[in-house]
Amino acid sequence: MDLSVVIVNYNVRQFLEHALASIRRAMEGLEGEIFVVDNASDDGSVEMVRASFPDVCLIQNEENVGFARANNAALARARGRFLLLINPDTVVQEDTFHVMLKFFEGHPDAGLAGCKILNPNGSIQLPCRRSFPTPWVAFTKVFGLAALFPGSRLFGKYNLTYLSPDETYPVDAVSGSFMMFRREVYERIGGLDEGFFMYGEDLDWCYRVQQAGYKVYYVHSTQIIHFKGESTRRSEIDEVRIFYGAMQVFVEKHFASSGIVKLMLKVGILLRASIAWLGRMVQPLVLAAIDFLLVDCALLFSAYLYLGDLFLFPRSASPVVWFVPSLIVVLAISAAGGYTNHRHAIGRAGAAVLAGYIGISAAVYFAKSLGYSRAVVVISGLLSLLFIPGWRVIVRFAWRHGHHKVGRKSLFGSRTLIVGTGSSAQEVLRKLRARVDDGYDVRGFIALHNKEVGDKIAGLEVLGSIESAGKVIDEQRAGEVIFSTDGLSYTDILSIMARSRNRNVNFRLVPNSLEAILGKTRIDQLDTLPLIDIDYNIHRSSNLMLKRAFDLVLGSILFVVLFLPTWLVRATRRRKAYDGAATTILQLPRVIAGERSLVGLPDYDSPLGRRLAERYPGNHLGPYGLTGLVQINMRDDLEYEEMERYGLYYAKNQSLILDMEIILKSLFTLLKKKRR
Repeated sequence: MDLSVVIVNYNVRQFLEHALASIRRAMEGLEGEIFVVDNASDDGSVEMVRASFPDVCLIQNEENVGFARANNAALARARGRFLLLINPDTVVQEDTFHVMLKFFEGHPDAGLAGCKILNPNGSIQLPCRRSFPTPWVAFTKVFGLAALFPGSRLFGKYNLTYLSPDETYPVDAVSGSFMMFRREVYERIGGLDEGFFMYGEDLDWCYRVQQAGYKVYYVHSTQIIHFKGESTRRSEIDEVRIFYGAMQVFVEKHFASSGIVKLMLKVGILLRASIAWLGRMVQPLVLAAIDFLLVDCALLFSAYLYLGDLFLFPRSASPVVWFVPSLIVVLAISAAGGYTNHRHAIGRAGAAVLAGYIGISAAVYFAKSLGYSRAVVVISGLLSLLFIPGWRVIVRFAWRHGHHKVGRKSLFGSRTLIVGTGSSAQEVLRKLRARVDDGYDVRGFIALHNKEVGDKIAGLEVLGSIESAGKVIDEQRAGEVIFSTDGLSYTDILSIMARSRNRNVNFRLVPNSLEAILGKTRIDQLDTLPLIDIDYNIHRSSNLMLKRAFDLVLGSILFVVLFLPTWLVRATRRRKAYDGAATTILQLPRVIAGERSLVGLPDYDSPLGRRLAERYPGNHLGPYGLTGLVQINMRDDLEYEEMERYGLYYAKNQSLILDMEIILKSLFTLLKKKRR
């Protein structure tokens, strides 16, 4: 038998499925076997392997026994002349196994070898070739010199960053995510050291291979993708502490006399923990300082708007007026969790502002000596309700569009290209459109062949072919590229990634099952259960009150800034160039009067709109709005089912933050149309 492949899996079912599919292709023409050792996953991994890959030798552990022990269980049963340990969150190129076996045939001194490993953005994964943590190498790693001077032979030894990744050469060690070795090596040195739970066992094994007289090689002529760290994300494991702990075990085992290295590793753990703690402390303090200043700005503006005087308050009251209200609001936001990374932190900040100003109003009412103007308190409260959540939404919006990245799912999808034009690619597009909060703004397709360029598929253009993929990515300023793997070779996928590694783009894969999108930052499920909620956010009195206050404040500002100039231009010049935008702006008085909302459902101006209103009468899905989810997603082929899904999603998830996001998206869309 030519090759035995061993995979240890822990709760990465979607990645494992893709890895096994790619390994199957790479095994063509070889006599081999595949082992999957599952470390007590609870995500359906075992069931998936049994159903989709019945030929795989499955070993099921009742507990997570660690990487080394799990691999050893399979190695004891393996029969191949060559053995391969590979991670479940990898994708193998079709020629990888053949290239590696040919390399071993031409290099009899090679006992173990690893190939080039790419990150999901196409860049090389540095640990695929590295040095042992000698005292000097450990010092440069722990104190950041290796990262500061990667091209230096003196400082760049840890990950050998001073060497070209496009050459083959002997190294101290390769990554445990892909290690191929001869059976005779395994029989001579034994399996992995089970004293390492995770990390370090690959380093230890490479050291033992060289102690036995063999060489370890880095082979550049084939490559894989590695979605690093997926298993640790699904556990409570402290990855940094375990990594440095594994290095410490390695040093104690092989460099027992080096007390300096042990000390440096302990210092490294302490430094990393301290940096993480400082990072957690600085962010909320910065946010609180910005909010503090914005409350003061709201007081200044409200004094000017109501009384025409920025400095309404007497000098003797300045310490109280400019400090106490801001402090109350900041403390309210902190108590509500507005300075955390919670997914609803922005909404909590808005609710806390409202609660804080209720407290301020009560204090002003009872403290007559501070009651200079209750109207100023009310106006400043409304402005703070706009400013504090608003700046967060704007910063998030600017960050995502400036960096072409997506954090949590939102209306502001990252510019996305789909590679492939077949039925599976079209199904991916359909499912993305159906999800509402997909986080992907699909711009078009990249075809396998040039003859399809310029065609239209599902309303989107085929913008280029695989040969011109890099140019299309640049022209579209794409942040995400999704590979529909049906009919697309892994060689083509890795080729595109390798050629685009200097671009700021994330590459994602869709398995043939079409149930998820796999990427480094997250796994996005394409299919979700159609749950129906009876109690929608849009019906809650607190949401309605905030929505009405928001409409009044922002509607009044837009009335002054946009309505009057638009009305004058339309009345005097009768310009028609901006009729669509002008018609919307001229409805602002209806927003102020409460007849319409800034954000809501489309009016009776289309057959789809009338059908939606007939299906959900009595504003069951919310008020009619100048803009909304349906309006910003309107296109010629928009179907009623999609429109209904947008309406239901908005009713279920309505919040002040969602309204702000929709308004920003509308303005962004309008600006794009004007530029065209």
